This record gives sequence, C-alpha cells and structure tokens, in this order.
Amino acid sequence: MGIRRSDSPYKGSAQITRERFLFYETKTVAKLMVDDGLDDEKIIKRIMDENLFQFPTEKSIKRIVSGCLRRLRCLNNDDLVKTIAHSSTENAKQACLYAMMKQYRLVWDYMITVIGAKYREQDFSYGRVDLNIFFMRIQEQDDEVAKWSESTVNRIKQVLNKVLVENEYINGTKAKKLNPVILCTEVENAIRANGDEMALPAFNCFY
Repeated sequence: MGIRRSDSPYKGSAQITRERFLFYETKTVAKLMVDDGLDDEKIIKRIMDENLFQFPTEKSIKRIVSGCLRRLRCLNNDDLVKTIAHSSTENAKQACLYAMMKQYRLVWDYMITVIGAKYREQDFSYGRVDLNIFFMRIQEQDDEVAKWSESTVNRIKQVLNKVLVENEYINGTKAKKLNPVILCTEVENAIRANGDEMALPAFNCFY
C-alpha cells in the first residue's frame, strides 16, 4: 500500500527541478550570514540591490534566496555554514550536498540507498538504470511520487545526475562509473554531531 499523499516524505521534492544544487547561490547567502550577520530580509535586499545572483526577476531571486536559507538552516550547524562560506570549493560542496539531503528526503534516500549502497558494496558501476530502479521503487511505495508526470521525474533525474557531477561523483551525466570520494573532516564531524551517521555511506565513509 502506498503512503497517503498528505503523509508523503517526498512532498515538495519536485521543486528541486527549479532549485537545483545552487552552490554559488548558497555560498553567497552563507557569506552574508557569516561575515555580515544579516537577517533574512536584509540578505534578500542585498542580493537584489547588488544583483549578486544575476537573475532576471526579483521573484526568482526571492525564491532562490529563500531556498538557500532553508538549506543552510537544515544543517543545524553554524560551523558548516562557515565551511560553505569560506572553506575550499570541494569541502563547501560536500556541505551543500549534505544540506540538500537534509532538505529533501528524495535526495537523502537516493544518496544513501543507491550511491551509499554502491560504495558499501564496492560496486562503482553507475548509469541510467540506477535512477530508473530507484524511481520505480518509490513510485510503487508512495502515492505522491506515483502522481508525478514522466516529464517531472525525468527532470528530477537530470538534477540528481548534475548534483553528482558537481560533486565529482561522476565525470559527466553519461558516465558509467562512480568515482571514489573522500569526506572532509568538517562535514563528517557535523554529520556525526547531528546524529546522521546513516548518511555517511553517501560520502563513501564507513568508519
């Protein structure tokens, strides 16, 4: 039996097709939080006034800034916000990936049950079939996901693949294998501090 739509852990996950990974944007917001101590409204105003995102409309700016703020708060860790603001690109991207996992159950489940499982089994093969099987499984289990159109599912698959590319899990959207990744200490410590050890395999971390 599928989960009732109102109870679905995947409710709202389809909006990742509009938000995507947002590394540059999340880093920009994190810097304004950390360096300038701005509240939400002042962050939005600064980004709009200075056109920091180079977006065409105010509406799109507000939507994306709000999404970035939600992700940063999902981390529940000030040190990780500082990592995103000022650490190396690789470390900051890992923190952003963890934030995206925390915000969207769909990303959480994919990274753990598909990517993490492959690392655990030392199976570095990867391809479209992995995405297809994952979505077939959750469509069978969840009424919310079952209602998504084929075009929505395809766009989500594209976003998930691009997230893997941006974090160097794969070399391109048509890659056939996973690369080994190494979890940075800052993100690992934050994951453990949040009690999210089950997320560690998604970063090829098992100790």
